[in-house]
Amino acid sequence: MSQSTCSEPHQSAPACSGFDPSSLTATFGAPCQDGRLLPTVLATLTRHEALLAEIERASSTGGFCWHVYTGKMTCTGEVYRIFELDAAVPMTLQLLGTRVHPDDLPLLHDMTERARMEANGFEYQLRLSLQTVKYLQLNARRSEDADGQSHYIGAIQDVTRRRLSEEALGNMRCELARVARVSSLGVLTASIAHEVNQPLSGIMTNASTCLQMLGADQPDIEGARETARRTIRDGERACEVIARLRALFGKRGGKTESVDFNAVTREVIALSLSELHRRRVTLRTELAEELPAVTGDRVQLQQVILNLLLNAAEAMSGIEDRRRQLLIRTEPEAADRVRLSVQDAGVGFEPHDAERLFQAFYTTKSGGMGIGLSVSRSIIESHGGRLWAEPNAGPGATFAFSLPARKSDCNAKRLGTVLRPAVAERSTRKP
Repeated sequence: MSQSTCSEPHQSAPACSGFDPSSLTATFGAPCQDGRLLPTVLATLTRHEALLAEIERASSTGGFCWHVYTGKMTCTGEVYRIFELDAAVPMTLQLLGTRVHPDDLPLLHDMTERARMEANGFEYQLRLSLQTVKYLQLNARRSEDADGQSHYIGAIQDVTRRRLSEEALGNMRCELARVARVSSLGVLTASIAHEVNQPLSGIMTNASTCLQMLGADQPDIEGARETARRTIRDGERACEVIARLRALFGKRGGKTESVDFNAVTREVIALSLSELHRRRVTLRTELAEELPAVTGDRVQLQQVILNLLLNAAEAMSGIEDRRRQLLIRTEPEAADRVRLSVQDAGVGFEPHDAERLFQAFYTTKSGGMGIGLSVSRSIIESHGGRLWAEPNAGPGATFAFSLPARKSDCNAKRLGTVLRPAVAERSTRKP
């Protein structure tokens, strides 16, 4: 039988501190001075205890009471079940520690130290290392008994199923994001071919020149050496293009790292520049100097920027009465965030459709899948940021997202580094 939280197993009703038989009159409708209703009382308590045990089992939640200084711990039966311990064995914090995953033992030690300092409460997520790994959520608050002794009353919930479901959902989101990246591969075919063809053409030209210099009556050794260097340079450039494509469209897990916001933007522009030329888009960039780095997945952030860039170009595909202008801007937002915005001069949208654009499978393009913006928002929100859209005062629309800056970079800015204004870097002209 499970034990009641913060109390010893009852042997009889008078064993409870301050028990007054007459207090049961209101509950059971008659005085209890002669003890004739005691069997009824005990039967009722037993039913309530069984009901509590069923509720705990259904919710995979057990209760405990822990006296820090005596080490005494009283737990309900569900705690024993979660930790896979024999209910006949007295529960101690040391016994629980034998079940905790080795990597999470520091958390258990931290909880003990906080309890000794009489923290008002604490919350931890722990793993158990049993036949399979279990994930637990532990919450407790400090209380005092009649003698003024402090103890902690809390609950331990087995959240393994929820954690595994969240991981499965995360994997599905990653796969959907990869599908969205691959779907944009066809759009970039011309741009990719151009990016790869340029260094390959350079390699062929330099190799031919090098042979001519070496085959002359008086070989130009120094000239041949220089053309060989140019050949190596072009070969490295081709390798970099392929590496960027493999990183962007390959199947890989997420990787969190420090990301240079401007560098990521320039890499995406380099991949899509030929496509923008083909669509007769005039591109202008305004990238703020001394912009703080962000922490996140480099490839996922590239995917978001690429999607916004291609959407902007697509929105201007039918525009003939004005220039197809596209502006990419990075800038600081407040003291600890950075923002990227993509502004086009396309067909725009109605203000009331701003949120609808980010709904899954909603698209305004005849051949669209309706997942690009939805996946992009999911990626940005998983990075602690937000993604939104708004109509321009004139033609077109602006899509923007902001992310938290890396804390160390924010601190450096506060120490006196001043952000310099953005400058125009690149402009592509209509041919």
